[in-house]
Amino acid sequence: MFCEGGRRQHVALAQHRGGGCVVPSARPCFLHSPTSSSADTRLSPGHIFSCLSPELLRSCVLPGCALTAPPSPLSTKTELPAPYGPWMEIAHDLPRLITSHRLRSHVHQMPQLSARHLRGREELHLAHLVLSFITMGYLWQEGEEGTVKVLPQNLAVPFWEVSQALGLPPILSHADFVLANWRRKNPNGPLEIENLDTIISLPGAESLRGFILVTLLVEKAAVPGIKAIVQAIRAILQLDHETLHEALQELAEAIGDMTKALPPGTGRSLPDLSVSPRSWKDNPAMPGGLVYEGVSDEPLAYSGGSAAQSTVLHAFDELLGIRHSEESTAFLHRMRHYMPPPHRAFVEEIHRAPSLRQHVLSSGDARLCAAFNRCVSALADFRSYHITIVTKYIAVAAAKAKAGRAEPGDGPAAGKPPSALEAKGTGGSHIFSFLKSVRDTTREGLIRA
Repeated sequence: MFCEGGRRQHVALAQHRGGGCVVPSARPCFLHSPTSSSADTRLSPGHIFSCLSPELLRSCVLPGCALTAPPSPLSTKTELPAPYGPWMEIAHDLPRLITSHRLRSHVHQMPQLSARHLRGREELHLAHLVLSFITMGYLWQEGEEGTVKVLPQNLAVPFWEVSQALGLPPILSHADFVLANWRRKNPNGPLEIENLDTIISLPGAESLRGFILVTLLVEKAAVPGIKAIVQAIRAILQLDHETLHEALQELAEAIGDMTKALPPGTGRSLPDLSVSPRSWKDNPAMPGGLVYEGVSDEPLAYSGGSAAQSTVLHAFDELLGIRHSEESTAFLHRMRHYMPPPHRAFVEEIHRAPSLRQHVLSSGDARLCAAFNRCVSALADFRSYHITIVTKYIAVAAAKAKAGRAEPGDGPAAGKPPSALEAKGTGGSHIFSFLKSVRDTTREGLIRA
């Protein structure tokens, strides 16, 4: 369950198994050895990242871990089957419907559709993306001063059904906002920003598109690092110091490439944050949470999409043995509930693996120690630069809105401050204190002479 307040949901929906909606019943093992050295990660639209790609992860190497086939890519689909045309029609018109203040009326006229006609995980993931965007627009159409307390049944029930089938919460998360929300313009073209577009958008489409796709390319840059994690753990188990050294070099390089993939500190337009993946947990605009009509009589509280929900940094922290403060750790562990279950399982497998830090220390190998420290330093540098980006893309935008300098027509809340974003991120964290804390504790992970 994803009810963070411990409230009870309707059992009938919690146990939904109808049609193509199948709740994953087994926790896969993801620490597999790659079988291809190809630099082409062959990500397909909706694919989260290649740590879940069959061509990269095959044979289980952890003692006591059941060998299972890794899952297939999330989705290659950009349209749902014909019965779900009403959802797609609204989703593709979201920017216009929100800015014209007509989205809610369109949702009220939308037929209540069952998720039982969705076949397979690809359609389920696309449906979750579509319904999460519609939900976000519905709630924030009038900005913070016009939020609603109830999500109507014709939207809430299918959103809950799809979420239960995927093991995801019924809110727009990082997995939806970024990882599942892209396609190639030219299906045979490169995975580069010029050939990429979003599937679903919100007001401020162009700046939001850049925000989403740059974040996606940061995830793409992490792919060799995910492979390096698998190689490093195999090397530890096999006492292969040469392979371990190579894996750590590859990890440090991948983290450096992630930093390079981040946008420059100036020169890019700001995304419209008025209808961003915001939270209805710890948000003063929605202090009581949200009632999902037909699902629960009590309001439920969920955190909005946040980079803290990305599996990549959790995986790197676990491998390198980074130990954050108690408060930051509690927040990060809560964010793991917003990851797709296979991602969560991957991070847990790394946590259960032998300690890389202890292995390096006990080896007495100066090369390994230096390579380990390069990884930690690269991760701290990434987090430092991320603070710069957040200052521009969130804090500056929030202050601009508060001062009433938002450009007219940018969104429903132009001139209305997104107050939760001034001090907190979209996931509900106290953003600057949190980011600086995890950056500083990352630096403390260095092995001192």
